[in-house]
Amino acid sequence: MSYPCAMTLFQRQATVADLNALSEGTAMRPLGIEFTETGPDYVRATLPVDERTRQPYGLLHGGASVLLAETLGSTAGGLCVGAGQGVVGIEINANHLAGVREGKVTGTARPLHVGRSTQVWEIRIEDERGRLACVSRLTLAVVDRRGA
Repeated sequence: MSYPCAMTLFQRQATVADLNALSEGTAMRPLGIEFTETGPDYVRATLPVDERTRQPYGLLHGGASVLLAETLGSTAGGLCVGAGQGVVGIEINANHLAGVREGKVTGTARPLHVGRSTQVWEIRIEDERGRLACVSRLTLAVVDRRGA
C-alpha cells in the first residue's frame, strides 16, 4: 500500500515497484530482499532465510539482518529529503534477539528523528510468526548529491 505525498513523512513518492527496481545491480538482489509495503512513515521489506543468508550453524546471518536494516533505513531516509539531497549511513547497530532458521523475515523501518542534517531510524526484523529477531538503529547524514 502506498500513500500520497501529502499524507506522509516522505517528500519523494515511490511505489514498491520503484523501490524494487532500485535494487537491480546491488547487494539486495542476490540476497532476495524485496520491498513489500510503504506507509505514511515506514518502509517494509522481506529477506529469505536460505543458503544465501544463513551462517554455518543454520541461523540467519547477523550480517544479512544488518544489510536488510541498512537497506530499509537508507531507503526510507532517502524518501525524506528534498531534490538534490541524499543520505549516507554513518552508524548502525543491531541486537540479534532470536535465531531464525527458515522462511523469511520482515523488516520495518520507522523514524526516531528526521532532521535537516541527520536522521535516526529504528528497524525491527520479525520472523513469520511475528517474533522479534533483530532490532537495529541506523543514523544517517543528509548530504548534497554531487552533480544534482
